[in-house]
Amino acid sequence: MAGRVPSLLVLLLVFPSSCLAFRSPLSVFKRFKETTRPLSSECLGTTRPVIPIDSSDFALDIRMPGVTPKQSDTYFCMSMRLPVDEEAFVIDFKPQASMDTVHHMLLFGCNMPSSTGSYWFCDEGTCTDKANILYAWARNAPPTRLPKGVGFRVGGETGSKYFVLQVHYGDISAFRDNHKDCSGVSLHLTRLPQPLIAGMYLLMSVDTVIPAGEKVVNSDISCHYKNYPMHVFAYRVHTHHLGKVVSGYRVRNGQWTLIGRQSPQLPQAFYPVEHPVDVSFGDILAARCVFTGEGRTEATHIGGTSSDEMCNLYIMYYMEAKHAVSFMTCTQNVAPDTFRTIPPEANIPIPVKSDMVMMHEHHKETEYKDKIPLLQQPKREEEEALDQGDFYSLLSKLLGEREDVVHVHKYNPTEKAESESDLVAEIANVVQKKDLGWSDAREGAEHDRGDAILVRDRIHKFHRLVSTLRPPESRVFSLQQPPSGEGTWEPEHTGDFHMEEALDWPGVYLLPGQVSGVALDPENNLVIFHRGDHVWAGNSFDSKFVYQQRGLGPIEEDTILVIDPNNATVLQSSGKNLFYLPHGLSIDKDGNYWVTDVALHQVFKLDPNNKEGPTLILGRSMQPGSDQNHFCQPTDVAVDPGTGAIYVSDGYCNSRIVQFSPSGKFITQWGEESSGSSPQPGQFNVPHSLALVPHLDQLCVADRENGRIQCFKTDTKEFVREIKHSSFGRNVFAISYIPGLLFAVNGKPHFGNQEPIQGFVMNFSNGEIIDIFRPVRKHFDMPHDIVASEDGTVYIGDAHTNTVWKFTLTEKTEHRSVKKAGIEVQEIKGKGSKGLNLGNFFANRKGYSRKGFDRLSTEGSDQEKEEDDGSESEEEYSAPLPAPVPSSS
Repeated sequence: MAGRVPSLLVLLLVFPSSCLAFRSPLSVFKRFKETTRPLSSECLGTTRPVIPIDSSDFALDIRMPGVTPKQSDTYFCMSMRLPVDEEAFVIDFKPQASMDTVHHMLLFGCNMPSSTGSYWFCDEGTCTDKANILYAWARNAPPTRLPKGVGFRVGGETGSKYFVLQVHYGDISAFRDNHKDCSGVSLHLTRLPQPLIAGMYLLMSVDTVIPAGEKVVNSDISCHYKNYPMHVFAYRVHTHHLGKVVSGYRVRNGQWTLIGRQSPQLPQAFYPVEHPVDVSFGDILAARCVFTGEGRTEATHIGGTSSDEMCNLYIMYYMEAKHAVSFMTCTQNVAPDTFRTIPPEANIPIPVKSDMVMMHEHHKETEYKDKIPLLQQPKREEEEALDQGDFYSLLSKLLGEREDVVHVHKYNPTEKAESESDLVAEIANVVQKKDLGWSDAREGAEHDRGDAILVRDRIHKFHRLVSTLRPPESRVFSLQQPPSGEGTWEPEHTGDFHMEEALDWPGVYLLPGQVSGVALDPENNLVIFHRGDHVWAGNSFDSKFVYQQRGLGPIEEDTILVIDPNNATVLQSSGKNLFYLPHGLSIDKDGNYWVTDVALHQVFKLDPNNKEGPTLILGRSMQPGSDQNHFCQPTDVAVDPGTGAIYVSDGYCNSRIVQFSPSGKFITQWGEESSGSSPQPGQFNVPHSLALVPHLDQLCVADRENGRIQCFKTDTKEFVREIKHSSFGRNVFAISYIPGLLFAVNGKPHFGNQEPIQGFVMNFSNGEIIDIFRPVRKHFDMPHDIVASEDGTVYIGDAHTNTVWKFTLTEKTEHRSVKKAGIEVQEIKGKGSKGLNLGNFFANRKGYSRKGFDRLSTEGSDQEKEEDDGSESEEEYSAPLPAPVPSSS
């Protein structure tokens, strides 16, 4: 859809009457047309801000209403109300501006602009409420197109009601003729719901100081990502004149994955990422801006004017609609030690032709130089030989002589480590001699165009070369198995949260029968499956797994309890006279209960609103077996929310996973019994609990007696990976997944083992343990099942103590002051703390400018936000050190 916008817009602009051919929803725009302010007659382009495209799509032209800035570094803002009340999605952006007049533009979404005038000075503010960045433009950047099915959500109950355009006029020499400017951006919107919602993540430095004359200054930004998975598809860099290169990365398990790197002196467009990059809970997002202070006689600070500097990396991403967060920020460096291993490419500048540098930046720098004499320092002979041209020539020559490196990496991966280390060592030697210095005095020197192209191509070759060292991003996970003999992954405790028992929750005293299953219904109520007065004992089955206590009859009390998650009152109960030995419980997206009974060897589907009995039964009553129609003590069920496929873990006496169609027809099975001390992938010793990871099409299995978790592709049944930790001990009883996190409980330690019974929180992307928790009231004896809600609440049911515990996520909070660039800043750490107000921060600081930083002007500004922004404090949470005969339960 986005691909047809340019031609449609052209047709509509050239033949305005042709819009009558569309089924135009003009009645929707009536209110908007009554309040529309006409553009200046000097402005080119359409005078109709709203252009219908078809019955569902329309274009919106957001332009400055004919303005003439009178002073350099003027920030003008204007607003436009979304012309529809219902939810809509922005799927395309087309800039209408030139870098000859405009330094940059930002487009925000919010619910109330700071002014109702036709335009205003942005120093007065951008929005009165929180604002989200939707789009950014500078340096004649081309249009930005979103991937198919991705859109920025606006309107409706949760989306922004207004667009606010901010235009920064840096140098105003182009306005000597007093012409009026109507720069802006054209949007393509659709009412058709988009399955994936776009958002913006901004990494921004607030405390960088560039000393005068310093050759190389690095500005590093990093934050732990603490949200649902996001998928990066574009990036944009931004600095002013002193920036040489900006690089952004995802760091996972010590592995650096490039998001993007670019010279901020090139068109500041949103460039597509070379390879798709997914970011999951616990990953680190990191960025480095490389500056030079050569040619300046005073220190340069972060600020909103052209003579100040900025270090911004914009990451455009999409998330699943139900979990979408529209805007997140990171303004700190919480992992400075991580940058010791940053890839060498982050320190190598990208060559820029002089005719590509932004014109008004050149004017401003010229003006700056006229006022402040350049530093003239004699160069050492070796520095003279390694000025900008010679530096790149040397790198070019080096890379040109190393064609073998590319060949080795492409065709002989086993030799790449040695060749790569040699190449990096040589480049590092060059860089060290040059110290990445650039000379402003030589910046205008003419270089042979052919040499420049050669340099560019070979530098790009180096970029591609380095990218071959990273694992391919098309694979969702890139986990390194431990070397042979070194055991399993050990946890690296990160994050600033901890699971603690909710001591005010009375549910711990419910005392039903043996609790075998816990789950959450669509209303987030807790559902418990218990055994009433029946007990699984040593004499419950014979040697052929036939139930021996059938004469007791089914359990005569309700075995399924719906519990209020807040006060633990019983809201509803069912399941009387149906079951003998309840085991597993899960609830599908429609609220149906799926339960297993190990005595009956059956799986049941129950509609909680239907009192007529089960709506589907799999297996034969009291008949153990291993064919397509029988189970042998099945343990759990998982139902795919997208396809409706049914997965059954079967079980205590069969070592397999069985798949059925939504109607109960057998599809396939996989798995076999493990033997020995080194079970292979796909082998099980009591597959006890299941957890689906829908967005990755994976099914994870708690392989109980092998003390591990195995994950498989749901379509191919291919083994993906194993998660195993020494702190699990010999058992993993149950698992539960929420986006980004995997929860688990283990079992009683075997004789001679020391691992206690406890709960685990793991980063699903890398399998690392990030928290371990235990109850305060009572104690775990046989925690049999676990379920987690998406707000981080966890419930664990114990089959021996007949208890259900509730655990909640808590965060550390600390109020303290920290020093940034010698400036003391009061910060409140913890949940709910808002971002640093840069307008106030810069207001009274010596050497800093407040200009453009009020409210939400991030090129230079602050982001005031009222939602969790995914960034965090410098502190890392340290979890307690881990301390933890197949039983018949």
